[in-house]
Amino acid sequence: MQITVFDRFLWVTGFFGHILLLLVLFRRGLARSFTMFTTLIAFSVARTIILYSVYRSLPADYVNAFWYLAVPYDALWFLVLFEVAMHVFRPTGVWPRDVWKSFIGIACVSAIVPLPLTWLAVPSTATLARVVVVRGTFFCAVLMSELFVGMFALSATEGLPWKTHVARIAQGLGAYSVVCVVTQAISDYFGNEPHVYAVLGRLGNAVYVVCEGYWIVMLWQEAPAPRELPESMLTQIYALQRQVEDDLISIRDWRRS
Repeated sequence: MQITVFDRFLWVTGFFGHILLLLVLFRRGLARSFTMFTTLIAFSVARTIILYSVYRSLPADYVNAFWYLAVPYDALWFLVLFEVAMHVFRPTGVWPRDVWKSFIGIACVSAIVPLPLTWLAVPSTATLARVVVVRGTFFCAVLMSELFVGMFALSATEGLPWKTHVARIAQGLGAYSVVCVVTQAISDYFGNEPHVYAVLGRLGNAVYVVCEGYWIVMLWQEAPAPRELPESMLTQIYALQRQVEDDLISIRDWRRS
């Protein structure tokens, strides 16, 4: 595998981008709220260090190391997706029953649709292990693209609020997933020609670096204060609270008598 100057540039910017993003997550107190996303970024830092060390000391094993590390990386993406879903649809700590059923339905449909697309994809690698990893990565990208779109649609129809930081994370991951699907489709169209495959891979990496910058800027900013309830709604809530208190007093008096 030939690594160009541009590849090294993306390597360096992506590595330091991940470190800066980790600092933002911990500095803003978001690491606890987004544990899986923080873990994904930390793993990306470790993966870059490992791959660079292998490339420098054992260049013949670089490709194998790359594919082996892709497995836990893809698994973390799924966990991040579920974490985002919990923040969006479970703001009080409990899944609304109708929303949970709708989300499971979207997840099932999204898992079925990528199967034929993944089967039609023709990886440019020769070994069975690499074919499985490439197909699995493509499946993850298609699945996450559909799930992110479904989550946006479901949150809109159910009237569930998107917290600003959650929305920014989801937008970055969703945009990168869509780019991965498009680049893989183009690569398949050209028969996974090595030059086209390499160019598209660099394009995907460049888009991810842009997403890193987007996360750093947006997550560093304070989340907007929640909207205040209208005066009419506050009046109704206060009236309901007084009615409940009166009913409790009446029940206590009735039990005493």
